[in-house]
Amino acid sequence: MTRRSRGLAAALAASLALAVNAAAHADDPAASALPPALRDVSIDRQVGKQLPLDVAFRDENGRAVKLGDYFGSKPVIVMPVYYGCPMLCPLALDGLARSLKVLTFGAKTDYELVVFSFDPKDTPADARRKKADALETFGRHGGDQGWHFLTGDASSIAALTGALGFRYKYDAAARVFVHASTLVMVTPQGRISRYLYTTEPAPKDMRFALVDASAGKLGTLADQVLLFCFHYDATTGRYTLLTMRLVRIGALLTILALGSFIGYMLRQERRGRRALEARV
Repeated sequence: MTRRSRGLAAALAASLALAVNAAAHADDPAASALPPALRDVSIDRQVGKQLPLDVAFRDENGRAVKLGDYFGSKPVIVMPVYYGCPMLCPLALDGLARSLKVLTFGAKTDYELVVFSFDPKDTPADARRKKADALETFGRHGGDQGWHFLTGDASSIAALTGALGFRYKYDAAARVFVHASTLVMVTPQGRISRYLYTTEPAPKDMRFALVDASAGKLGTLADQVLLFCFHYDATTGRYTLLTMRLVRIGALLTILALGSFIGYMLRQERRGRRALEARV
C-alpha cells in the first residue's frame, strides 16, 4: 500500500473503531445512528475477564494447541483478525509489526503474540502466509519464536471472541466480515488488562500496556515512573500525559532538594561551630 492509501485506510479504521465502540450496546442511543451493517459490530470492553485458556486451535504449522499454551509467565498480546481480510487486518498487522519493531522488548523473552482468525474457513496455510508477511515487516531475528498465528473451529472462535467482547458481522452480499480493529493486552494468568484500538499503536502505548499487563514485572524503574505520569484512556485505548502529576512530582523533587540543601548547610554550620569551640 502507498503511504497515502495507508493513511486513508488508517483513518477509516480509526473511525470504524470509535463508532462501534461508542455503540457497544444495543440500547445505546448512538447505535440507531449507525448504518445497519455496523449495529451488531462492537468491542465491548471486558477488562479483568478471564479468557478461556482451554479452547483448542491450530497454529500456523497445523499443530493442535490450546490458548493456554501461550500463558503462564509473560503478558500476551491477543489480536483478532481474519486472514482473507482485504484491507483492515493487513493494515493492522503491518502497523503492529512496525510498533513492536521499535520496542526493546523481545518476543518470547518478554511477551507472546497470539493472532487468531475469527473466520472458521481460514486454514493453517493462510495463517502461515500472514505470519510471514508480518515477520517481514518486523525484520528482527527470532521474532517468530513468540509469534503465533492460529485458526480454529466455530465453537473455539465464539468462546474467545465472546470473552474478548469482540463482535463482528458477516456481510454475505460483499462476502466480507464487518469488524473493528483492536489489540487486547492480557496478563500472564489470562485476564484482560487493556484494549488498544488504533491500527498502528504508538510504541509508547504498546510499552506501557505491556508493562501494565505484566503487573510491573516487565520494563525498568523508568517505565514505572513514566507510567505514573500517564493515564490510560479506555475510550481511545491510549495513554495520555497527566500534567498535574508531573507538576506534583516536580514540586516534590524541589522540596526534597531544598530540604537536602538546608540539611547540608545546617551540618556545615554545626561542624564550623565545633571546630571553633575546639580551638578556643
